Amino acid sequence: MLLGDFSSATIRDIQALSRLLEEKTGQSVIHLEMGVPGLKPSEIALKAEQEALANGCATIYPPNGGVPRIKNAASQFVKAFIGIDIDPLCCIPTTGSMQGTFATFTAIRHAFAGTPKDTVLFIQPGFPVQTTQCDVIGLKHVGLDIHDYRGDALIAKLDEMLSAGNVNSIVYSNPNNPSWVCFTDDELKGIARLADKHDVIILEDLAYFAMDFRRDLSHPFQAPYQATVAKYTDNCVLWVSGSKAFSYAGQRIGVTCISNSLYHRVFEPLAKNFGVGEFGNFFCNRLMYTLSSGTTHSVQHAMAALMEAACEGRYNFLDDVKEYGRRAKFMKDVLLANGFYLVYDNDMGAPLADGFYFTVQYPGMDDLQLTRELMYYGIAVFPLDTMGSEQQGVRVCTSFFQKEQEQIFKDRIESFKANH
Repeated sequence: MLLGDFSSATIRDIQALSRLLEEKTGQSVIHLEMGVPGLKPSEIALKAEQEALANGCATIYPPNGGVPRIKNAASQFVKAFIGIDIDPLCCIPTTGSMQGTFATFTAIRHAFAGTPKDTVLFIQPGFPVQTTQCDVIGLKHVGLDIHDYRGDALIAKLDEMLSAGNVNSIVYSNPNNPSWVCFTDDELKGIARLADKHDVIILEDLAYFAMDFRRDLSHPFQAPYQATVAKYTDNCVLWVSGSKAFSYAGQRIGVTCISNSLYHRVFEPLAKNFGVGEFGNFFCNRLMYTLSSGTTHSVQHAMAALMEAACEGRYNFLDDVKEYGRRAKFMKDVLLANGFYLVYDNDMGAPLADGFYFTVQYPGMDDLQLTRELMYYGIAVFPLDTMGSEQQGVRVCTSFFQKEQEQIFKDRIESFKANH
């Protein structure tokens, strides 16, 4: 079977092709292309959602800004595991972080309407759907690949780019999807200084909350905490997802946490065009209202129950997801022993954590060639060029990799090396 050009393939295109290969050959494909959680959710969430439904929440529209329980739980969770204070009012549940990012980008577009600030700056590589969201909204965007920019070099380059005066916000994930690098406190301080200097909003995607397994971030109200720019600037929005760290992806729940100051900041274009000048008020009562009339009622109770249990020390949400780190270490060891190398290979001179993603390449190939060649061996991955990276390589996701596939993976990679 001849595989075509992968240059315009989405993650779901590659998944569909791999499923077709399985049907045609009768052989299973090792699915490393999809960033979909592969672990069972906690009974805490299931029980809370069932109870909420039994108590009749399905008959009632939820508030645009969320039910009090999840708003209070999210505020406590941010205090317990990030070490910062965000009022319950400013914690807004969304239908997955995906809706949170879409609503935030929309709010920013309208908040800066009529000004030179019409562009989002993505620190890349990153989640490609976010740039697509900007395209759908009509929001300009540019990118900076961090491969050659860390530490002081990163801050200097960002300062140079922001000096043009057209950037309204900076987006990054921490840990990063897909490189798994994590910004240091010094880098976050530098980004915060630039946010205040240039009046830009920092959008911090915490989809992989506390999953830097090099440090134990699982104990509430005690250091070390999840690293964040919010310690150093009020010009920020944090997106906390229920999908990865809480393994609750199918129910689509996240929380957008807007800093207290930014929530109440009045933007003249919002007041003029929508009659609601406050950024957070506009987010809740114009965007969340028109997008979906709030977030599914029952799942808010599930997420709240998880956050409550974590804050009270009854539920260590990181215990289960450490399995992703174990899988990553196994696959890295096999790949590196067979001629592959890491693309994003260190974190400011320190080894990367083993986690949900990592990036690899094979000598003599570009990322599209490697994606295609590995598919012939029954291994589905995703090329980096679609994620804003300027490097050649592929993203490997650990979520669907099962222990019983370890020998199959090893055999296929060894066969790949023998033939290349």
